[in-house]
Amino acid sequence: QVQLVESGGGLVQAGDSLRLSCAASGGTLSNYAMGWFRQAPGKEREFVAAISRLGTATYYLDSVKGRFTISRDNAKNTAFLQMNSLKPEDTAVYYCTTRSTRGVDATAAASYEYWGQGTQVTVSS
Repeated sequence: QVQLVESGGGLVQAGDSLRLSCAASGGTLSNYAMGWFRQAPGKEREFVAAISRLGTATYYLDSVKGRFTISRDNAKNTAFLQMNSLKPEDTAVYYCTTRSTRGVDATAAASYEYWGQGTQVTVSS
């Protein structure tokens, strides 16, 4: 079973940057596509970004395109989410997750198997 631990969240001002990390243990990360989701209070969990097993393909929520970058280092069993030009509407708990099944909707939470506990990102205006 894969365990995922997110880190790097915090309280920042609008326009600032944060880099989230997701450290995996109990499995080989290169066996999984990775995703980042977020959930704001009172809202459903929302897809943010995904990356293929070897990092050759990435997908983003439209509202974060050009501001967020997902990446991975399979040798270190770690995935990242670089978030630039943060906005108050980016405030949420951010979760990393793994997906082993191919050919499914990479933007759907139900497509993913293992989840971290989340890290809080708060962006003040």
